[in-house]
Amino acid sequence: MELFIGIMSGTSLDGIDAVLVATDGKHAELKASTTLPFATNLRQRLLHLAGGAAITAQQWGELDTELGQAYADIVLQLLSESGTSAEQVRAIGCHGQTVWHQPTGALPFSLQLGDANRIAALTGIVTINDFRRKDMALGGQGAPLVPAFHQQVLGDTKQVRIVVNIGGIANITVLAPGQAAVGYDVGPGNMLMDMWCKQHCGLPFDKDAALGRQGQVNPALLSRLLSEPWLAQPAPKSTGRELFSAPWLAQHLFDNISVADVQATLAEFSAQAIANEVDKWPVGELLVCGGGGHNPLLMQRLSALLPQWQVDTTNRAGVDMDAMEAMAFAWLAHQTLKGLPGNLPSVTGASRPAILGAIHLP
Repeated sequence: MELFIGIMSGTSLDGIDAVLVATDGKHAELKASTTLPFATNLRQRLLHLAGGAAITAQQWGELDTELGQAYADIVLQLLSESGTSAEQVRAIGCHGQTVWHQPTGALPFSLQLGDANRIAALTGIVTINDFRRKDMALGGQGAPLVPAFHQQVLGDTKQVRIVVNIGGIANITVLAPGQAAVGYDVGPGNMLMDMWCKQHCGLPFDKDAALGRQGQVNPALLSRLLSEPWLAQPAPKSTGRELFSAPWLAQHLFDNISVADVQATLAEFSAQAIANEVDKWPVGELLVCGGGGHNPLLMQRLSALLPQWQVDTTNRAGVDMDAMEAMAFAWLAHQTLKGLPGNLPSVTGASRPAILGAIHLP
């Protein structure tokens, strides 16, 4: 097994995760991990951009460079903390920061920032990025990509096993014995809850669901949220901040709902969007990864909405729920260097399996 580094910063924009992984493509062992919060100013600029704000070419280039620097910094931090030299690492797989994801229409594309040339130059390690666009060039959604990794590390199951990654967006991977993996985005995970909590409490997220637990679900608001047409679209499908944004939420709100009640309703919306999709499959095991696994209200509601399912986190199956996505991009870097496919057409809708990513030498 060789050492790879995976870097992930998701749609929630809460920070950067980096992991050191030993993998041979069939197995993956987490050796070390670290996190780096975004600088406040950088996070705000990224949020504005992801929200559709117009910026100049100069600002665009500076953001790309600044993110590349931040990604290089976390790699150096991970190497230092783990006592690993750059020479021991085969490659870095860097997802980059998605600022716009447009999987449908006349000109589909997905755009991630974070200069991989800078990462490679500053770390001395081969760096692979731009994992989504080859899949999209082949007619796929370019997302989700993590189900291919789920299949490798969690696919050995004798019953239906669904892995739900609850980041900013929630996506599921359906693993069933003898069948090709199925995976797709199912709706907002933490994104709307984080947005509301930041707007009204000044906090980046609702720690321990403190705000959500104070409120009551508003049935009328919940019904409005669940009426979003995207939720009824068939897979393959993917989404992001481009749809589930502050303006989207604002157009569904009405007067005389308390801040806590909105938060409770947003948690219920995320839980029901997930449960509605899980319920379409034969009963089995539901394993949660991502930040949503730390939200006790969300986990409680998933268990209540899916009483016949065994609901737990991926920790129980031996994969750290907080490291899962970053581990997936370390694994994708391995696939790229070995000339092996990184996508699953049954998930993304691409016309064929493909080698993903662009390779940047130090």
